[in-house]
Amino acid sequence: MSPVLAGVLQLLALMVALALAYRPLGDYMAGVYSSPKHLRVEKWIYRAIGANPATEMRWPAYLRGVLGFSLVSVLFLYLLQRVQGALPGSLGFSSIDPDQAFNTAASFVTNTNWQSYYGEQAMGHVVQTGGLAVQNFLSAAVGMAVAIALVRGFARSRTGELGNFWADMVRGTIRILLPIALVGAVLLVACGAIQNFAGIHSVGQFMGGSQQWNGGAVASQEAIKELGTNGGGYFNANAAHPFENPNGLSNLLEIFLILLIPLSLTRTFGRMVGSVRQGYAILATMVTIWVVFTALMMWTEFAHNAPAFDIAGGALEGKETRFGVGASSLFSVATTLTSTGAVNSFLSSYTGFGGGIAMLGMQLGEIAPGGVGSGLYGILIMAVIAVFLAGLMVGRTPEYLGKKIGTRQIKFAACYILITPALVLCFTGVAMAMDTPANSMTNSGAHGFSEILYAYTSGANNNGSAFAGLNADTQWFNTTIGIAMLLGRFLPMVFVLALAGSLAEQKPVPMTAGTLRTDKPLFSGLLVGTIMIVAGLTYFPALALGPLAEGLAS
Repeated sequence: MSPVLAGVLQLLALMVALALAYRPLGDYMAGVYSSPKHLRVEKWIYRAIGANPATEMRWPAYLRGVLGFSLVSVLFLYLLQRVQGALPGSLGFSSIDPDQAFNTAASFVTNTNWQSYYGEQAMGHVVQTGGLAVQNFLSAAVGMAVAIALVRGFARSRTGELGNFWADMVRGTIRILLPIALVGAVLLVACGAIQNFAGIHSVGQFMGGSQQWNGGAVASQEAIKELGTNGGGYFNANAAHPFENPNGLSNLLEIFLILLIPLSLTRTFGRMVGSVRQGYAILATMVTIWVVFTALMMWTEFAHNAPAFDIAGGALEGKETRFGVGASSLFSVATTLTSTGAVNSFLSSYTGFGGGIAMLGMQLGEIAPGGVGSGLYGILIMAVIAVFLAGLMVGRTPEYLGKKIGTRQIKFAACYILITPALVLCFTGVAMAMDTPANSMTNSGAHGFSEILYAYTSGANNNGSAFAGLNADTQWFNTTIGIAMLLGRFLPMVFVLALAGSLAEQKPVPMTAGTLRTDKPLFSGLLVGTIMIVAGLTYFPALALGPLAEGLAS
């Protein structure tokens, strides 16, 4: 079988599996967030944290819950790393330095999972399992809660109430993330991923010395890392490490977990707003972009423009032979079009255009299908922009799902789409103008610029992947990328929840003959065009200096 055919067959198998899971999981999640009942374990949690799940919240109260909980999470994870040396199960590792502890705490709480450390050489079992893995669940649940709040904004009328943050977060964790992650962990163990609390041990003799590895609860962390679109690896090699991702079957399973909830949430959206066709329109937009990006990535990495590529059957540098070009391309697009950031190959070794595709996937806002929760609310913001542009073209007040998109709503949406590009471009510009950050680049020229641009794109978009040619474990990068992650996560949430509150207060507008049908293929096409135009106008100059220049020169 040719490598190209193998890649295409894996893509088709993945799409079939996702299609089979789409409807039951989407309907189940809609029921979870709409049910008035609470499980016994959920009631225990509410009692422990002093929350009343029956209390409805307006958007400022909902936002305070999000920010307050996230602040406590950052402080807890920071302190856990700072005292690691005194904890049992630390494997002899010392406490984490302040700048790196801040960066890691900000990273995992914001669902970014950017890692400027070697996991197997820095973090013990307590920090890995009791700190990082726990945040993999909670950060994903927070993102889902914010997305559901926005959906309720569209679904409700004449009220500013968006639900209860504590109930939404607890339900997302207990009823959705935990059960699926448990099944995923068992399947990964069956595929060969390790799951233990072993200490450091030597493996074989190499050049007169032994190679050392430490064990860990890898399969369970790997499952929620992918399911929650987190991406932080137990080992530095991430999903390229055979203990995390042993073979082609586990690789396909991990891609399935990455895409499962973000895609299924479009069905949840359709059910909660009372029109599954609206969910299908959003799904069609996501799938169109994802398939096009996957095809482009495979094409650039299979293109034979050098003798070495001809012999290898594609650009195999930086890719694991047990996966090959096709599975590596499929994995990289899935992780950069979501907020996952996991890697099973190293993006710095991709072709110039291949690295640019991965970077552009994040710069779209990671909305095809995007992160758990963040992908849905991100693409709904773009839908608001799209109907606004359509209203300008036909000369009538834009409407979406029976809600008027007026001056207030479009200001919230505009602020949302401007925050992340401003963070990426400003931090990149400052870093390139200074001597110290530039000294961290392994390469010069266009590729070196891409390393810096990619780092801030990944941080501000809460992705977490890296070009791997940049030494980011410095005070400058740990601090500035940490700030970019926090601002890139929580500032957009402010405008998402403000928009949700303003929509929930409106009275529904009846549909007329002049209303733009947002459940038709025409709107999906308009939405795809809007997403690409906004990203292109924003990032094209920076991309031209980096991956485009490198690709054209090769």
